[in-house]
Formats: sequence, structure tokens, C-alpha cells
Amino acid sequence: MSEPAPPPPPAPAVSSATPAPPSYKIGTEKLIRVSETAAARLKQLLERTGRPNGVLRVAVIGGGCSGLQYKMDLAEGPRPRDFLVASRGVNVVVDPKSALYVSGSELDFSEDLQKGGFKVTNPTATASCSCGESFSA
Repeated sequence: MSEPAPPPPPAPAVSSATPAPPSYKIGTEKLIRVSETAAARLKQLLERTGRPNGVLRVAVIGGGCSGLQYKMDLAEGPRPRDFLVASRGVNVVVDPKSALYVSGSELDFSEDLQKGGFKVTNPTATASCSCGESFSA
């Protein structure tokens, strides 16, 4: 009686020559564009925080006098499903829900003593409060 044949060796791992597509989408400046002043300031902030290749995350959240407000954070990169927009040498990411509200907006930066900082000019906002920090759409 003969012994059973040994099992075949496992198949070698197959590597794909093509990397997996990114889990985020590439957006255009039709979604949000950055002014030269805001781009310069954003580059400074990213370098100061040790993230020269980082991004600015712009989100719309509930709150404020008019019902919606912007939230901005520095981040390492886009999350799955985000829109990544390159504008004037910097990258901005927007989540899909916020993209509905910021479409067509411009991000600017002001050195004004009282109302300085990053500001979003949003053509789809139907109203904004007098403080300029919230809006409705």
C-alpha cells in the first residue's frame, strides 16, 4: 500500500502592481477655493505644527445663532469618503455631508484685530448672524 501524496505547497502571495485606489475623492475648486492670503497662512500653520504635507479640514456642524457653523482643524490627510481639494498649493478636505453646504465657497484669511482669522464666504448661505460665525442654508 502506498502512502498518500503530501499536500501541494501553498500558492505564493500575489502582489498587485497597481496600488489600491484612494478611499477619498478628488474635488475641484468648484467645491471650495482658497485665497492667496489664506493659502499663505495655512502653509505657515502646517509647517509650525510639523505637518508640511497636512490638510485643513473644513466641516459644517449644527450650532450658532443661525443653525449651522464652520469647524476647521488641521489634519494629517483625508479620511475615507472625504473630498480632497488642492487650491493655491494647499490641500483642503471636506466630508460629503459638509460638501453639500460649502459648494462654491471661498476660504479667506483676515488679520483684522476683532474679526480676524479664517473666514468662509459661502454663496449658498441664505442668512448669517451678525457675529459672522454661523449661517443657514
